[in-house]
Amino acid sequence: MKAVPVPGIAGAWLFEPTPHVDARGFFSRTFDREVVASVGIDPDGFAQDSLSRSVRGVIRGMHLRSGAGEAKLVRCSYGEVFDVVVDLRPDSPTFGNSEYFQLSGDTQVTVYVPAGCAHGFQALTDPADVSYRIDRPHDPAEDVTIAFDDPGLAIPWPLPVTLTSDRDRRAPSLAEVLKTLR
Repeated sequence: MKAVPVPGIAGAWLFEPTPHVDARGFFSRTFDREVVASVGIDPDGFAQDSLSRSVRGVIRGMHLRSGAGEAKLVRCSYGEVFDVVVDLRPDSPTFGNSEYFQLSGDTQVTVYVPAGCAHGFQALTDPADVSYRIDRPHDPAEDVTIAFDDPGLAIPWPLPVTLTSDRDRRAPSLAEVLKTLR
């Protein structure tokens, strides 16, 4: 497994596994504490693993947490997703930048999303399973959602949107959210 810095988001990383492929399929390590620690991330700093399953066209996001924020490792364990990270940390040298990734169950690449960055994805397959390793327990009172279709984000979602949650559909604009985060 190797760690590759994400150039447009300070502190974000891609962890690219080395799959072992044979006639049966493949075996792949999806988390390696030594590799994670080598880039300054505390491998023992994660508190919760979660999984979402989405049908093709679903958008989940754009989400982040207020307060101390939430860092997470995100991986598409089955299917394929268009993944988005937006840096909303006011003191970050990459504040306002967005990065897009195509994550898939075939590659098992993991994205490290630093605390203070918004995250979301669109399922490109039916289904798409996304695994999250989160650095602190979930507190719904700290949930922040930004409109996934906000022109200020200008995210080039690859498919027509088939479904979102009520919360995502009613989410405020990026400008409104930035006022509350400062």
